[in-house]
Amino acid sequence: MSSRLVPSVLRACSRPAFQPQQFARNFRTSPPSLETSSAVLPLRKPVGAFRGGLFGFLLGTTLAGAGTYYYILDEYRVSNELLTEDIYALQAAVHSVHNYVSSLEEKVDTMQKKK
Repeated sequence: MSSRLVPSVLRACSRPAFQPQQFARNFRTSPPSLETSSAVLPLRKPVGAFRGGLFGFLLGTTLAGAGTYYYILDEYRVSNELLTEDIYALQAAVHSVHNYVSSLEEKVDTMQKKK
C-alpha cells in the first residue's frame, strides 16, 4: 500500500498549489443588435474630392489674400505715419533755418546802416 501512496504524493507535490483557470470568452451579439434598422436614413449627396478640393483651395486662397491685404494695409499705415513725422521734422528744421537766416539778415542790415 505504501508503494501506491508514494507516487501519488510525489505527483501532488510536483503540481503547483494554485492553478489559474483559463477562461474562454465567448463573443456573442444580442439579437436586437443584429437586426437592421427599419428607419431609412436620408441620403446625403457626397462631396466629391474635386469639389472639396476646389472649395478648400478657394477658401485658403481667400483667407491668405485677406491676411496679406491687412498686413500690407498695416505696413502702409506705419510707413505713412513715419513719412508724416519726417515731413514735420523737416518743416521744423526749415523753419528754424529760416528764422536764423532772417536774424542774420537783420544784423547785416543794422551793420550797413551804421556805416
